[in-house]
Parts: sequence; C-alpha cells; structure tokens
Amino acid sequence: MNVENKGLKPASFVWDDPFLLEEQLTEDERMIRDAAAAFAADKLAPRIEQAYLEEKTDPAIFREMGDSGLLGITVPEEYGGLGAGYVTYGLVAREVERIDSGYRSMMSVQSSLVMFPIYAYGSEEQRKKYLPKLASGEWIGCFGLTEPDAGSDPGGMKTRAEKTSGGYRLFGSKMWISNAPIADVFVVWAKSAAHDNQIRGFVLEKGMKGLSAPKIEGKLSLRASITGEIVMEGVEVGEDALLPNVSGLKGPFGCLNRARYGISWGAMGAAEDCWHRARQYGLDRKQFGKPLAGTQLYQKKLADMQTDIALGLQGSLRVGRLMDEGKMAPEMISIMKRNNCGKALDIARMARDMHGGNGIQIGYHVMRHAANLETVNTYEGAHDVHALILGRAQTGLQAFF
Repeated sequence: MNVENKGLKPASFVWDDPFLLEEQLTEDERMIRDAAAAFAADKLAPRIEQAYLEEKTDPAIFREMGDSGLLGITVPEEYGGLGAGYVTYGLVAREVERIDSGYRSMMSVQSSLVMFPIYAYGSEEQRKKYLPKLASGEWIGCFGLTEPDAGSDPGGMKTRAEKTSGGYRLFGSKMWISNAPIADVFVVWAKSAAHDNQIRGFVLEKGMKGLSAPKIEGKLSLRASITGEIVMEGVEVGEDALLPNVSGLKGPFGCLNRARYGISWGAMGAAEDCWHRARQYGLDRKQFGKPLAGTQLYQKKLADMQTDIALGLQGSLRVGRLMDEGKMAPEMISIMKRNNCGKALDIARMARDMHGGNGIQIGYHVMRHAANLETVNTYEGAHDVHALILGRAQTGLQAFF
C-alpha cells in the first residue's frame, strides 16, 4: 500500500486509551504494570475506605509492596531492586495512585527519596546495609528536607550538623515528612559547618538518642499515609552516616526530580479513576427520564477529562523514555508534575460535582481523590513554583524573590 492510501480507513477508537499507550510499552513494562495493578486491587483497594476515614496507616503495606517488587524498582537487583527503567516506575505509580495518593506517597518516598539517594550518593557500605531491607519493606524510610520555615526555599533550612571527634551532631526539625512516625531509616539534609556550610545528607536510624518523629494530627488529605515531623536534638552519628558523594541542593533535588516524575504518572492514575467513575455514574444515573451521560454538558466534561488524561500520560511516557536514555532535564519534569497534578485536581473536583450529592460519600471515592490531590498539587514543588522554574528556563531571569 502506498503512503497516500494509508489511513484512508480509520482505526477503531479506544475511548479509555485514545493514543494507544498500551502499544507503546514493552512486554516487561506491561507485565510489571499488570502485577502492580493486581496488587493494588487485591491488597490496597479493600483497605482504603476504612484507612482514610480512621486516618490509619498499616505499616504491613511496606512488606507487602516489597514482596511484590514495588519498592526500589529502578535500583539494581544486587541491592534488592528490580533494575527496571523509569517508565516502569511511572506505570507502577499510576496503578497505586489509582487506589489512593497516600499509598503512592508511601511507595515513592521509600523508592525515590530514600533508596535513590542511598544508592546514588551513598557509600558501598551504606548501600549494602540499607537498600536490601528497604527494598523488602522490612525497613521503612523517610526523607527530611522541608522545615517549618523552609518549604519552597529549601536553601533557607536551619537544620545544622556540627562536627564532633567521631562524626556529627545534628540539631533542627523537619516538617510534613511522609512515613516519619513509623520510619526506621531517616535520610535528612542539614547545613554542615565542616563542609563550608554546604547542605549534606545524613542517614539516621530509629532509636538514636535525641531523634523523635511525632505524628502530625488532623490532616484532611492523604489520610491513609502517615505524616510527621523529624526532631533532632543533638543526634550524634558517626562519619559513616554522611552520604559521601553529593553536596549542595543538587542532592535533595536529584531525589525530588525522580519522585516528581513518578507523581506525574500517579496523579493521572487518580484522575483516571475519577474519570471512569464519573462516566459510569452518568450511564447509571437517570434524571428527567434519561441517563445523565446522555446530556451535552455531561459529555463535554467527560471529553475534557479524556483529553487532559490522554495528553498527560503521553507527556509522562516521553519524559520517562528520556530519563531511561539519560536525556532528562529537570524542567521537563516540572512541566509534567505541574500539568498533570493541576489537571488531575481539576478532574477530581469535576467528578465530585458530576456525582451530585452522592459525590461527598466515601463509597464513591471521588471526593477522597480530590482532597488527596490538593496535597499532591502542592508537595514536592508547588504548582506555582514549577511555573517559576519554567519561567526562569525561558527568560534566564529568576523570579523566586
């Protein structure tokens, strides 16, 4: 067939996979994605309503994720990971967040914010000590960067590390730390006097004198994922607690970029769940003698959801391929984190509205997603901060202050 005749007969349109994402994945990527989807449906979905209502986090989930190979997906097999690529990591995040953003937060903190820095910036001894137990879920990890007075400006952190004869003594506090109250391993960032006040990473362990992690109570978002503070009151560590291979903000930002990339996929999973639920609700619910889905306004809203999700997934897939090829620029991740989280929040809010009064009930799930996505749109780089990153990239002028 010549070029002119190709495409004369249109292919059938797949409403829930408009750009045939499925065909753009490798067999291995699909296999791991399907395993993650089965795990999420079997282990996470039955828990989520009670966990959200009671604001309870089950630490056993980490073991279950580890048993299913969902922790440290990009970490080499010799350290307990899968040695898979970033597209695979994103696909797994999408399936977990299809159930709940809190569960994806638990997974991505463990993988991108704890295991990645130990692998990328740690010593071989640190890798061997921590990574296998983090990959199995035997140990739970957390990442301490944000402080009460240092959120979007992490360079303004006050946590400090003083040099001692045998290592370091840490003082300071971290805020809004996922997993902290149940963590065994703490990757924290502090300004080190012994390194010209550069930001350095340290690995702390539960039970160290002066280390505590109180729970932050009263959250109305991410209620299935425990959040806390990290308080360091003269925590003494040896030289072996220092991450030796990075200094400055490029350390925590290297971790955050990988987590933000996973979030761009995860947010689309939550959005897809809202979209599919809104579609089904519109088909089932009859008003004025016809299904809601048969009205123009309802179909317009579904079309908007479909469009934003299809485009968002294609963008995340492209960035994942570039990451696997070593061609990732952080600004690419800012585009996708900002776009996909913002669109997902809009979709969840709209799905809640499309469900009418029923939309506020836990059993319809959409308001839970909307509440969660309020946080996802803010954490790991707020929506407007990513806009400033992109504005600086275009103009060469920073507008942060």
